[in-house]
Amino acid sequence: MEKLVQGKVAFVTGTGSGIGRAAALKLAEQGAKIALVDIKAENCEKVKQQIEEKGGEAIVLEADVSSPEQVKSCYEQTVEAWGKIDIVFANAGINGVMAAIEDIDPEDWDTTINTNLKGTFLTVKYAIPYMKENGGSIIITSSINGNRVYRNFGFSAYASSKIGQMGFGKMAALELSTYKIRVNIICPGAIETNIDQNTFPEEESLEKVKIPIEFPEGDQPLENGPGKPSQVGDLVLFLASDMSSHITGTEVYIDGAESLL
Repeated sequence: MEKLVQGKVAFVTGTGSGIGRAAALKLAEQGAKIALVDIKAENCEKVKQQIEEKGGEAIVLEADVSSPEQVKSCYEQTVEAWGKIDIVFANAGINGVMAAIEDIDPEDWDTTINTNLKGTFLTVKYAIPYMKENGGSIIITSSINGNRVYRNFGFSAYASSKIGQMGFGKMAALELSTYKIRVNIICPGAIETNIDQNTFPEEESLEKVKIPIEFPEGDQPLENGPGKPSQVGDLVLFLASDMSSHITGTEVYIDGAESLL
């Protein structure tokens, strides 16, 4: 049986851990060559090794996704290695500083917006010249935050970046449809990743904006708690493959019904 993305070239950001790593491994397992992009190249070496041990191909590239020059350079290196781009997973992101709106430092706001929203824009923008001729699939990692959930106080910058990604993804889906480039947006809920390492809560500031909210007992509809990166990787693989050939401009929530509470 032919693999789902056999012979495709995938450009995946934030591959050092979590969702990006899981998606890269799934795509490689199903025949794609993977450009592993992360803010620190060393974060991806183990992922590259895992791919190659199973007979796959991968290259490691370092980029801050908020830097146009660095993102553009990563695409150039990918095309130099394999001649094309078929799949883009714009996944890199941070939670950033959590604080009441009146206490958020403008520079901290900019860091979150630049990484999450500008980074997505750049990742999509610089892919287009390489995808226009043959089409392909672009997947954007947004979130339930800013789209269905607004209860995480202190997350105003993060939520704004995530709803911005949703709007951008839908605009891109329509604009790029003429090139047969599909664009879809995934919205994970609680997933077991290390994004908390890029979360900086200002506890004293958050105390003044906390609003008591009572949730049903258990707080999590699924007994097994937060989702796994591999489950999100399965969704990315589906959206990257021809199995989703008529799906574009669509958001997909993957949260075990968490956002319906």
